Amino acid sequence: MPDINFATTSQEAADARPAAADGGNLRWDIIELLFFAYRDFVGDPDQELEAFGFGRAHHRVMHFVYRYPGLKVADLLDVLRITKQSLGRVLKQLLDEGYIIQKTGDNDRRQRLLYATPKGEALVQKLAGLQTTRITQALAEMSLEDAETVKRFLLAMIDRDDPDKVLQTIFASGNSTKE
Repeated sequence: MPDINFATTSQEAADARPAAADGGNLRWDIIELLFFAYRDFVGDPDQELEAFGFGRAHHRVMHFVYRYPGLKVADLLDVLRITKQSLGRVLKQLLDEGYIIQKTGDNDRRQRLLYATPKGEALVQKLAGLQTTRITQALAEMSLEDAETVKRFLLAMIDRDDPDKVLQTIFASGNSTKE
């Protein structure tokens, strides 16, 4: 079997990179700011969730179930872009521990509709409070126009071809559905 040598000179490595990867057109500043902003934005809730034995997947499920009462399991899968198997464990734990309840659809008994319980609502409110504090602090020294620019930027970052109903609601209203 032949030896494979992965050692390259820095010039060889630079020559092997795609043209766009030369750093000239890349937005390393925004990329890294988004990484760090996300890390800290989810870090506050992560610490809280850890006390319950929950993780980020639990947070995402709880968030959307709370924000969109009666959300169908199928729609939740679309929103989160995960498989049934991935959702199964998380959803079972949230159901078993009383954070979410599941009801069958009125018109279609095959539908599984999800609702946050008062216990689940309290958890979501606490986590959203932590994130709102961080957002409020970040926006505190910005004008209302700057805040709208941030919102437009974030909306523009989302794939507009995404068919999920939650994003359709956000795009249609430009706001939130449950305060």
